[in-house]
Amino acid sequence: MKSILALACLQLSLALLPLGARAEAPLGAAQQKTNYQATRAYYQQLLADKGRGAELGMLMNMLPKGGDLHHHYTGALYAETYLDWVDKQKYCVYQATLRIETKPEQAQPGAPCLSGSQIKDDNALYRKLLTLWSDKDFDNHSHDQPPPDKQFFDTFGYFGGVSGYSPREGLQLLKTRAKAENLQYLETMLRGAPSGNSALAANLDSLAPDAAPAAIEQALGQAAAALAADASTAEQVQRYRQDLAGFAQGMDDDDFTLRFQTYVSRNNKPSVTFAGLYAGFAAARDNPLVVGLNIVGPENGIVAMRDYALHMRMIHFLKQRFPDVKLALHAGELVLGMVPPEGLRDHIRLAVELAGAQRIGHGIDVGHERRPDSLLNEMRRRDVAVEINLTSNQFILGVQGAAHPILLYRKYGVPFVISTDDEGVSRSDISNEYLLYVNRYQPSYDELKRTVYNSIRYSFLSSADKARQKQRLEQRFAQFEARAAELRKMGR
Repeated sequence: MKSILALACLQLSLALLPLGARAEAPLGAAQQKTNYQATRAYYQQLLADKGRGAELGMLMNMLPKGGDLHHHYTGALYAETYLDWVDKQKYCVYQATLRIETKPEQAQPGAPCLSGSQIKDDNALYRKLLTLWSDKDFDNHSHDQPPPDKQFFDTFGYFGGVSGYSPREGLQLLKTRAKAENLQYLETMLRGAPSGNSALAANLDSLAPDAAPAAIEQALGQAAAALAADASTAEQVQRYRQDLAGFAQGMDDDDFTLRFQTYVSRNNKPSVTFAGLYAGFAAARDNPLVVGLNIVGPENGIVAMRDYALHMRMIHFLKQRFPDVKLALHAGELVLGMVPPEGLRDHIRLAVELAGAQRIGHGIDVGHERRPDSLLNEMRRRDVAVEINLTSNQFILGVQGAAHPILLYRKYGVPFVISTDDEGVSRSDISNEYLLYVNRYQPSYDELKRTVYNSIRYSFLSSADKARQKQRLEQRFAQFEARAAELRKMGR
């Protein structure tokens, strides 16, 4: 009996090794088909038997994940890492507010400012810090708390002062985690676009709210011409490209590939937003490392709501001048009550039809858009993929289960990918996002596998790189299905 148990434990430990951690002999086509069929049957058994939830979770940990396409670097690192970085930069954290002081010599008199190590020595204070620097314990016990969306975005104000410490170290941490989670490609938003010389776009700040499209186009043309001729903006763009290249150097290997999106905030005045967008487009042009551009920040912000259509027009304008730059735009991260009903009517449509987004981040309010059925059909026709962030959507917007529009996207044939958003703030990971997906929406094994492949198909990699990633993913699935077939035998 002991030998049988030992053998079973050995088989299970081998099954839990990350893909690529052990050599696998090539499998014949017939054996691969047998393993695929066994995996499909095993997965369906786990879905049907609610008493095997932990086993399903294990399988999702083992599942090849392809890529994570909606990923914020700053929000992906855990608060524990940022607390370590407090000491590495010799900063301190005020005991009363748990906010970082980047100049300890200027700490407020009489206000204790502690090192990260000192905070870790105080378990109660350490736990309190985690609840402020992330979403930890927000809804699993009674305590004073802000609205969920405020809690989420406030966390960046706590750890933001330390988040720029070492992009190389941070990226290495994310790479290590990605490989442990069987994720082979990461498309992250590490650093915002260069600011550009916004003074050269000051004419945009005086545009009337009801300015005609022709007037807006003329103002954008004047601002773009000035920025294109500006040496300081060009220097910023060049330095930005060089910095990112340095951060990424050596990150790619046989099992992992890293690329960046550049981005701008949607909550600045028009001149600042346009100058950043111009610089972001310029930084991404002919740059295989910076594969796309995004616009970020609370979509329900006053400026974001007021200028939303203007922002989409800015992006449309620049897309005509930088046609090869790919767009993944946060759009529709809104629910009824967060803004008036009128604010839910056109954000996704404008991002798709005016700005020309190839991917949409979140896309939660699609059912509230004008003629949502026609929009969904148009998204399918254009092959626009939606980045689904289940943990984030549940926490920030309160949207989950049958209320989530993933069901609409699925019904209308709009492609989607599973992603993490800000896994450090959310205290989640890509495996948990897939577990939520399969538990809540019960996709068949073929649909689950297709969703994983979508994360490569709708990445912003070059065609050649996509082909290589797809081949790598096929190899990973062959290994996974061989292991899953063995697990099915053990479970009989």
